[in-house]
Amino acid sequence: MRGTPEATRSRGRPIWVLALDCMIILVSAEALYYTYKINTDTTLQWGVALIVLCVATYILIRRARKLQGGTKKKLKSVSKLVLLDEDGESVKEWFIQGETSLLIGKSSSREEVDIDLSDTEYASLISLQHAVLNYSEGSWYLEDLDSRNGIGIRSSNQSAAVRLDPDATHRVEIGDLIYLANTRIIAK
Repeated sequence: MRGTPEATRSRGRPIWVLALDCMIILVSAEALYYTYKINTDTTLQWGVALIVLCVATYILIRRARKLQGGTKKKLKSVSKLVLLDEDGESVKEWFIQGETSLLIGKSSSREEVDIDLSDTEYASLISLQHAVLNYSEGSWYLEDLDSRNGIGIRSSNQSAAVRLDPDATHRVEIGDLIYLANTRIIAK
């Protein structure tokens, strides 16, 4: 509630929003009363009925979507990877939004990789083709390519890293820390 006194809020909404809602309800009730009790024009009555039906349908659909959104947390997709140094400071960034597959490793004269770690402190521990990141159905998935020293990943909600099986894929979410040997990359 960000320092707002309890008296000025109701169910997380400001009082002025509630007052505006009440005004809209009162004006709508008065318009309906006029249309159906005082007025005798049937065209106006049908027009108002159609408008009320449309507004009610819109409100019900919005509520249903809001309730659905409350139970299902929408995941944001990772848009960049950041190489970290020993102190956790950013050294290098790769913007990956719009890509579908990224090869991680060390570039050589024979083959280039998308995320080149050949100039990192622990480059000798990283395989030429260490891992691959694939984008599918709105998420990134990390896979070990039978690297010598493997891959670990620490999810943003866990305190310890887990070593990935070479035959398995792991979904990468924002805040996850990827360990390629002793090299650390954070997903943002």
